[in-house]
Amino acid sequence: MDPRLAGGYITIDLIAIQQNYRTLSEILKNAECAAVVKADAYGLGAQKVAPALAAAGCRKFFVALPEEGIEIRKLLPEIEIFILGGLFEGCENLYVHERLAPVLNSLEEIKIWSKLTQEHGPLPAILHLETGICRLGLSKKDVLELAENPGWMDGIEFDYVMSHLASADMPSSSQNHDQKTQLQRLRNLLPEGLQKTPVSFANSSGIFLGEDFHFDLARPGIALFGGNPTPEKPNPMQATVQWQGKILQVHDVDSEKPVGYGATYRTLEKTRIATVGIGYADGYFRSLGNTAECAINNKRVPVVGRVSMDMIAIDVTSIPEDACKRGDLVNLIGGGITLDELANKAETISYEILTSLGHRCHRRYLEAGI
Repeated sequence: MDPRLAGGYITIDLIAIQQNYRTLSEILKNAECAAVVKADAYGLGAQKVAPALAAAGCRKFFVALPEEGIEIRKLLPEIEIFILGGLFEGCENLYVHERLAPVLNSLEEIKIWSKLTQEHGPLPAILHLETGICRLGLSKKDVLELAENPGWMDGIEFDYVMSHLASADMPSSSQNHDQKTQLQRLRNLLPEGLQKTPVSFANSSGIFLGEDFHFDLARPGIALFGGNPTPEKPNPMQATVQWQGKILQVHDVDSEKPVGYGATYRTLEKTRIATVGIGYADGYFRSLGNTAECAINNKRVPVVGRVSMDMIAIDVTSIPEDACKRGDLVNLIGGGITLDELANKAETISYEILTSLGHRCHRRYLEAGI
C-alpha cells in the first residue's frame, strides 16, 4: 500500500518480538519455548513474524486452524507445527501431506489419526487433557476409557500431553493449582507409555506462575507481541506495535458545539479539534469514544465524541499549532499510550485489539536481527 493513500500507519517491531521470545526462554530455563502464531500472529502478520521467531531460535509453532498451519509450513519447511483446533473432519490426509501435527482433543480424533498410521506409518500428535476450561480435550471418563483400550493409539507418536490454563493471568486464583493437580491426576490414569510423555501447560501468563507450571514446553502468544502477561504488575515485555493516525483537518470550534454523531460531546469553550483518519473500520473500537487518549509528541490529548467508521476527533487545544497540522501523525498506540491501556479503555483485552487491527493502514516492519 502506498502510505500516502492510507489513513494511518502500523509499525511492527520484529526485533522486539524476537527479544520477547528470548526473555521468555530465559525465564523458562529448563523448559522449551514454543510460539503461538494463530490469527495471523495475533493480527501482526504471520508471514513476517513466524520467520523472525524462527531466526530467534523457535522450533515449535502452534496455530488454531490447519489453513494457518499450511501457510506457516510454506515459510518454514523444517519446524514443527501443531494445530490446536484438532483434527478437522475431511482434512486428515492434508495434515499428513503438510506435516501438521494435530492436538488430539477427543477419542474419536485419536482413533482416526491412529487409523491413518496404517497407511502412512507413525504420525506425531499432542494429547489434550481437559482440566477445567471446558472447551477441548479428554475428560477423566475419556482417559479411563483410553487406558482400557491402548490399541486405539497404535501408530501415534505423542510428542506432548497438554492442557490449557483458564486463569493464569490471575495468579491468586485457586483454579491455577486446581488445574495443575487435575493434570497430574489425569496423567497418572493414562496408559503407562504416556505417563512419562513430556508436558505442555503454560501459556504466556502461566510462564510467570513459577517453575512448577513450566513442565517441558510453554506456549506463549500475547506476551511475544507485547501484551502484559502479568496484569497486576508492570509489563515485563517489550512493546512491539506503534499505531498512528493521520490528521485530516484541524479547525477551531466555538463553545457549546457538538462533536461527532449523536452530539455525545459538546465543547465547553473555544476548542481546536483535529480529525484523524482512523475509525472502527480500522480496529479503533467505537467504545473508545469520549474515553481514550491519543498522544502527539508524547503529550496526551482526549478523543472527543463518538468513534465513526473512518474518523475520530481529538481535542488538540493544548498542542502548539505547528505540531498539529494536516498530514501530521497522532499516536493511538505508542508515545506513552500502551496496548494494554487502550484495551482497558475499550473494556476489552489486548488480544482483541491486536487481532482487530485493520488493513487500511500502511504496515511497516522493523526488520529482525539474529
